[in-house]
Amino acid sequence: MLQQLLKWNGWGYKDSRFVYQDGTVVFTGDRYPIGGKVSLPHFRDYVIENFNVDLSDRREGVPIPNEFPAPVSCPEFLHDVRRHGIDCTQNGEDRLIRCHGQTLHDVHMMRTGTFKRIPDVVLFPTSHEQVEHIVHTANRHNVVLIPYGGGTSVSGSVTCPEDEQRPIAALDTSQMNRMLWIDRENLVACFEAGIVGQDLERELRQLGFTVGHEPDSYEFSTLGGWVATRASGMKKNVYGNIEDLLVRVKMVTSKGVLERSLAVPRVSCGPDFNHLVLGSEGTLGVITEVVIKIRPVPQVKRYGSLVFPDFGSGVRCLREVARERLQPASIRLIDNEQFVFGQALKIPGGALATAAEKLKKVYLTHVKRLQLDRIAIATLLFEGHEDQVKQNEAKIFAIAKRHGGFSAGSSNGEKGYILTFVIAYIRDLALDYSIVAESFETSVSWDRCEALCINVKSCVRKECAKHNIQHYLISCRVTQTYDAGACVYFYFGFNHAGFANPVTIYEEIENKARDEILASGGSISHHHGIGKIRSRWYPQSVSDVGVQLYKATKRELDPKNIFAAGNLIPAELRDGPEFGSLKAKL
Repeated sequence: MLQQLLKWNGWGYKDSRFVYQDGTVVFTGDRYPIGGKVSLPHFRDYVIENFNVDLSDRREGVPIPNEFPAPVSCPEFLHDVRRHGIDCTQNGEDRLIRCHGQTLHDVHMMRTGTFKRIPDVVLFPTSHEQVEHIVHTANRHNVVLIPYGGGTSVSGSVTCPEDEQRPIAALDTSQMNRMLWIDRENLVACFEAGIVGQDLERELRQLGFTVGHEPDSYEFSTLGGWVATRASGMKKNVYGNIEDLLVRVKMVTSKGVLERSLAVPRVSCGPDFNHLVLGSEGTLGVITEVVIKIRPVPQVKRYGSLVFPDFGSGVRCLREVARERLQPASIRLIDNEQFVFGQALKIPGGALATAAEKLKKVYLTHVKRLQLDRIAIATLLFEGHEDQVKQNEAKIFAIAKRHGGFSAGSSNGEKGYILTFVIAYIRDLALDYSIVAESFETSVSWDRCEALCINVKSCVRKECAKHNIQHYLISCRVTQTYDAGACVYFYFGFNHAGFANPVTIYEEIENKARDEILASGGSISHHHGIGKIRSRWYPQSVSDVGVQLYKATKRELDPKNIFAAGNLIPAELRDGPEFGSLKAKL
């Protein structure tokens, strides 16, 4: 079960966390390269200097409760699902763990014990056929279904609508985790939707293949969740985003099963209903099976890194690399704030390592004449054949040189890439010491990319000044690149000591930042999805006609609003029979 391995009120594995002990910060466990309780004194100093944190004042979250809200009664529904051999539970802890994702709001709610509505029952189907029965039974007994995968949502999509009076069932797909078949000749494979990313990849690699889809949440998120949110992975340049990988998908709706009849590479057969399922966020049905493209495991995997005199130079380099279609599997650019943050996480070495670091600084400042408070870093990951990788690497380094960049070695690139999986754990440490933090992302065209980054960071700084927030971090990185633009991530956190409602303040500032993103030509989301917390911007993103088209689809596929998670459409636009008489809110 989830609670045996993963934290109930934070990110990731129970045995992996940042802790402050014996005067230094350490990362526990041995799952990650910086684990094993290796001391990180630079990180301790960084936190004290930049956030003015008192590390002697730890405020751990409340323990998991002993009492839970009583479930809304649904005896006929429970009898029906049990009669068909479907495992289910009304255990309070099982229900609590599946009432939230990983937004700051969600985690703060768990840590403070302020949750209001949790599922009334958790269902554990083991097959597509059992899901069909569950959906049919839920319609008959008027029970709300919220599909639940890995619990990594950062959009509020799996939280229960607080005002929902009907029984709510969390449909946990974790037991639907098998590879059903593989076609080596056509390079496709079929998986059940509940399989977790790292398990999917492990099964394929044992057979000599890979899917190559590697989002930051890859260790815990599920294939069905990737499809439901239109996910993107760090290696999308070689393997594609989830919409590029998807060949066929099964979704159980209240009206029956929606799927394409053939698993062929492309069809010209009217609107592509795969794209109706992609991004549906659990509001139209339950994704049960997915046919995806696979590739042979690459012969070569090589890391690299580049140093640029400033962030703008790095953006222009990435733009030229994209224009020439030379992107390696992954190419990401971090600004100076994130560079400094990453340096703080370096494991200190001995005297020789310290001397080497000093020589590097001398080289950067005196030979390359760079300003350390302005430089930006790009990390690279190459995958493919040896000759192909060498050729691509040489061309990219030549482009970087034209923009003032130069190679900083493969080890820095590897550390930067792997660090992505560790960064998510930092928020739990931050919350222990009165820091609220979160990331948010967007996509933007190349001609507006640098300006958007400048505008959003300026907006956040102004909002912090309005709230008299003095100790904070706002930084950004370019994480995925395309012919026409890029994905940009922002990371924002602040010391909330003395503030009564820190999460509310954070959300107000992030909302202002989102307004600035849209005003600067950015999108509502590149891959996190809409959920509830970004639904207010959905109408302006898709137009009134788009909202009506979605509502018509909802009305046709889910006339009783059984899939009433409340995602995508803002509450004020949900009036009407297809959404029931109640309005859901986060």
